[in-house]
Amino acid sequence: MDRNILNAYDTATSTLIELLSSLTNEQLNIKPTKNSWTAGQVGDHLDKSYDVSKILLGEVEDTQRPPDQKLAEIRALFLNFDIKMDSPKAIVPTNDPIDKKRLLTSLEEKIQWVNTNSKNMDLSKTCLDFEIPEYGPFTRLEWIGFNTVHTQRHNHQLQQIIKNIKNDT
Repeated sequence: MDRNILNAYDTATSTLIELLSSLTNEQLNIKPTKNSWTAGQVGDHLDKSYDVSKILLGEVEDTQRPPDQKLAEIRALFLNFDIKMDSPKAIVPTNDPIDKKRLLTSLEEKIQWVNTNSKNMDLSKTCLDFEIPEYGPFTRLEWIGFNTVHTQRHNHQLQQIIKNIKNDT
C-alpha cells in the first residue's frame, strides 16, 4: 500500500513539473479567464501546500485504525472535478507575477524531500501537529496521499489552463 501511494505521488508531482515546465514565464502568468488562477498561481498554491515536512517530522502517535482509512474519501472529493473548492487562506496564491525558475526550484526541492524522507519514516504514524478540520488528524501516509490527489486535481486544472492559453496565443 505505501509503495502504491508513493508511486502515485511521484507520478502526480512529475506531471505537475512537466506541465509547468512546458510554459514560458509569460504563459505562466496569463489568466485564462477573468476569475481563474494563472498556471503560476496554481503552482504557487501547490508549493505552499507542500510545506508538510514540519507535520511529517512533528509529533506523532501510533495509529489505531488502518493508516490509509481516510484516502478513499479524500480521493472521492478531490477527484470530483464538478465540485468547485475554495482554498484555505494559508495557501492562497500570490497575485504577484510568478517566476518560473523560482517556482520550479521550490516545488522540486519539496517533492524531493518527501521522496527521500518518506522511505525512512513509519508512514503509519498519526501526525498530531496539524489537521484538516473536516477530516481530523492524518497519518503520514494520508498526508502524502492527500498531497497526491490535491496535485492530481490541480494537474487537471493546469491542463485546462494550458489548453486555453495556448489556443489564445
